[in-house]
Amino acid sequence: MTAYILRRILLMIPTLLGILFVSFVVIQFAPGGPVERVIAQLTGEDVSATQRISGGGSEVARRGVAPGGAADPVSSKYRGAQGLDPEFIKELERQFGFDKPAHERFLLMVWNFARFDFGKSYFRDTRVIDLIIEKMPVSISLGLWMTLLTYLISIPLGIAKAVRDGSRLDVWSSGAIVIGYAVPGFLFAILLIVLFAGGSFFSIFPLRGLTSDNFSMLSWYEKPIDYFWHLTLPLISMALGAFATMTLLTKNSFLDEIRKQYVVTARMKGLSERRVLYGHVFRNAMLIIIAGFPGAFIHAFFTGSLLIETIFSLDGLGLLGFESVLNRDYPVVFATLYIFSLVGLVVNLVSDLTYTWVDPRIDFETREA
Repeated sequence: MTAYILRRILLMIPTLLGILFVSFVVIQFAPGGPVERVIAQLTGEDVSATQRISGGGSEVARRGVAPGGAADPVSSKYRGAQGLDPEFIKELERQFGFDKPAHERFLLMVWNFARFDFGKSYFRDTRVIDLIIEKMPVSISLGLWMTLLTYLISIPLGIAKAVRDGSRLDVWSSGAIVIGYAVPGFLFAILLIVLFAGGSFFSIFPLRGLTSDNFSMLSWYEKPIDYFWHLTLPLISMALGAFATMTLLTKNSFLDEIRKQYVVTARMKGLSERRVLYGHVFRNAMLIIIAGFPGAFIHAFFTGSLLIETIFSLDGLGLLGFESVLNRDYPVVFATLYIFSLVGLVVNLVSDLTYTWVDPRIDFETREA
């Protein structure tokens, strides 16, 4: 098993390189960029983002327009750059690193990322790693608790539905699950706000933030209460779709195993239903559920939380990554991509190792051989 783990860890290196390379190539052909964004801000085409320029960018932006406004090969590369000082454009390129060839920029990025040095944000006067650390508590809270809540409810309910297939419990719960799955998470979040967050009816739950403003002044037992009080509505909104999918997946997986011959044989030997279910069926049926854990976790940790973060004013990694793509803040974009890819690969490895814990008969080293 140790050799298998080492091989998987070594395979993460070319996988990460491939992800970064493909993303880097796509970015090179994407329209717009940080230089064009600054030019648009200076020419009044993108006034809303002007305030986001800070640090070196603001210093460069104070420099003037070319006195003659003559055409120049440097400025002609960028739309809207006519009339700007060519030296100013070159200074922008140096600031954002575009004065180097593409392959040099890629190799430099790989070398820095290998040391977890993500540089500074283009449009925020702070390091990228500090931005990510600042936003991470929100995303970890949403992703971790949502995945945990989904598994803790869906697996027992799915097993109960499989054992009582066709019963009233199965029919009514299936109807509720289908309706819950059909309602988009963001729409359900808006409904919860209207009902319970001061929209039109009750004002029970807070509308924004992960904690209250006076969180540091609360006692030790009041802090977790305040924390989960803020998380209640976002978690319910996020868990709705995942809860339905996981419950039906668990039910179908257990139904498939229950109908197999080895279950009939175990019952004929006189084993109790509980012993058959949890001693024989459980470890086989759980394999497909464990296989979906990495995708569910990563989805909840990043993409699944974007709309929820926006609706409930939770400043997490999902919102940070989305805004960075819109603002062409490439250091933040590539850093979040790198971190989530790395987390996904590690979680995938942990998922494979969990297979062997659930069913010791699985041996990845023998399978590879």
